[in-house]
Amino acid sequence: MTKKIDQTDRAILRILQKQGTPSQRELAEKVGISQNACWRRLNALRESGIISHDTVRLNASALGLGLTVFVLLRTRHHSREWLDTFRNVVLSIPNIVDFYRIAGEYDYLLKVAAFDMNDFDKVYQQIIGKVELDAVTSYMTMETLADNRDLPV
Repeated sequence: MTKKIDQTDRAILRILQKQGTPSQRELAEKVGISQNACWRRLNALRESGIISHDTVRLNASALGLGLTVFVLLRTRHHSREWLDTFRNVVLSIPNIVDFYRIAGEYDYLLKVAAFDMNDFDKVYQQIIGKVELDAVTSYMTMETLADNRDLPV
């Protein structure tokens, strides 16, 4: 069951997406509620799964990860066993930061953060060395126009 959220919950979520880790007192003041009410709302948002993690966003370029690659994969295999193997391979590669099963001409979409083309090639070699694929197409980004945007709450 999905938790019903009101405007105060939405305000809390917008602040958390922008600021990340404000103190509970600061968050309560910005939203205009007591610290206790804020604490109860945060707990309810966590328990419902709306807040799934408390993390910090890192700047890939500042860390030297200057190449972002989107990889489209197609397979002829659709068994549970193949998918389990594929999932384990993909999740074992730290450079793969997003992983989706998609509909359309391709079956999977990966987002890879790499230092450079040689680093990306290592990721590519790991994938094709461990799972059989029908087709792989990669798109190297030239510029990030928007990344990790906040969800519209």
